[in-house]
Amino acid sequence: MPKPRKTLVLLDQTPYYHCVSRCVRRAFLCGFDTLSGKSYEHRRQWIVDRMKLLAEIFAIDICAYAVMSNHYHVILHVDTQTATSWSEQQVIDRWQHLFSLPVIVQRYLAREPLSRAEQDTVTELTTK
Repeated sequence: MPKPRKTLVLLDQTPYYHCVSRCVRRAFLCGFDTLSGKSYEHRRQWIVDRMKLLAEIFAIDICAYAVMSNHYHVILHVDTQTATSWSEQQVIDRWQHLFSLPVIVQRYLAREPLSRAEQDTVTELTTK
């Protein structure tokens, strides 16, 4: 059964993590599939570019990585000092670069009046 990230990532113990993602059912991430005759090699650069983009957006340093035909490994360093120095606005800017913002955060950005509880929710969402 999957565990929540807060039980897996314990930054007070180590800021370094080895992450792995694998394909299933004989699917190819990149490389050449001899059975089908298809080449998926063009995906390798996509993966490297995506890792670099995500490292720029989040407070993550990529220490090492390996992209293979059906999986990849990446060694990450979580830069908590940088992440904790970001303002609420900087967190929101980084967040919306990849995802749609929750309605309450959109209202906050539009400078709509928010109740104290709504303001607390925005702060909680941007400081986790």
